[in-house]
Amino acid sequence: MTTILLIIIYIAFIGLGVPDSLIGSAWPAIHTELTIPVEAVSVITLLISGCTVLSSMFSSKILNKLGTAKVTAFSTAMTAAALLGYSFVPSFWFMIPLAVVLGFGAGAIDSGLNNYVALHCKASHMNFLHCFYGVGVSLSPYLMSRALSNIGWRGGYRYAFYVQAAIAIMLILSIPLWKKSSSAEQAEEEKSINLSVLQMAKMSQVRLVWLIMLVTNAIEYACGVWGSTYLVEEKGFGTKYGALALTIYYVGMSIGRFASGLLADKISTWKRIGIGTAILAPAVIVMLLPLSGVFTVIGLFLIGLGNGAIYPNMIHLTPHNFGKEMSQSIMGSQIAFAYIGVMLAPPMVGLVSGIFGIKIYPVLLAVLYVTMVIALKCFIGCLKKQGKYDAKV
Repeated sequence: MTTILLIIIYIAFIGLGVPDSLIGSAWPAIHTELTIPVEAVSVITLLISGCTVLSSMFSSKILNKLGTAKVTAFSTAMTAAALLGYSFVPSFWFMIPLAVVLGFGAGAIDSGLNNYVALHCKASHMNFLHCFYGVGVSLSPYLMSRALSNIGWRGGYRYAFYVQAAIAIMLILSIPLWKKSSSAEQAEEEKSINLSVLQMAKMSQVRLVWLIMLVTNAIEYACGVWGSTYLVEEKGFGTKYGALALTIYYVGMSIGRFASGLLADKISTWKRIGIGTAILAPAVIVMLLPLSGVFTVIGLFLIGLGNGAIYPNMIHLTPHNFGKEMSQSIMGSQIAFAYIGVMLAPPMVGLVSGIFGIKIYPVLLAVLYVTMVIALKCFIGCLKKQGKYDAKV
């Protein structure tokens, strides 16, 4: 893989992250202006995630037919168009079709780039790649917080559109480079085995990794979508500072992934996953304690720091755990279940908060964390029984 192509892939992941944190940071202002219930954000996130699940499930066939370069460029352009559309919506109902576009735009690119890097790059690149995703999701709430100070949330969506459109143009212009790259040509020629969902569901280790991916992303998006609202409604933050605090959360995620990439050549992938899981424990405790909003922001930062490293390292292990020939199908299914977590977590928080109040939010994060720890231990045990676990990977 050429250095230029690798840089392009990194920038593409910034584009993948840009839309993901906008709704969470903007929602306190959106639901006030459009006079809709705060829980309505769950409808938007449900649609985005559901469409992403569908596109991820079918990603293996799409990528084999069109190639990673074209799928990446087209998907990024789709998300840019949707962001521009959000800046003009007159009511909540116009947000629904745009959520569908955002969801379908995210799924195939996520699966394709992750599998491409898992097959052809070192673990450090996988972590740095997702660090750049963290740059994207950190950039959006920062832009939104700036916009909320003067021109409103619609301006924040326009700022994000400018960034996304520039990345889309770069990706379109780079398509010939993928064809010229010998590594890219090899990736285009490799045809993976297309496994059905039923075939994968019969494999115990696949079911467990599905659960891990679901829960780690549920934690990520429970914080990304509801963290700002929790600070505003429970801790007394203004909307501007709630959005800014969400930026700190995503910065923690980016730091966690960057640090994991630096450590990739020194400690194994499984150890890095263990470190991330350990960092989450004090973070959840801080969230549970009745402390001031400043400590809540620290807790969110630590959740981003610890949880951020788990997803890319699990992704990197896919060819090692399941074999290169099956990695694209299983990669797509893993990402689909990751987005099922994204799809379920925000409405779950919204539903439970609607009954018990937003104060229940930290308890839900604790439940998700315990579930993930149990699933990780069971997955490792399953791999050991099948002789597939290698602590040095």
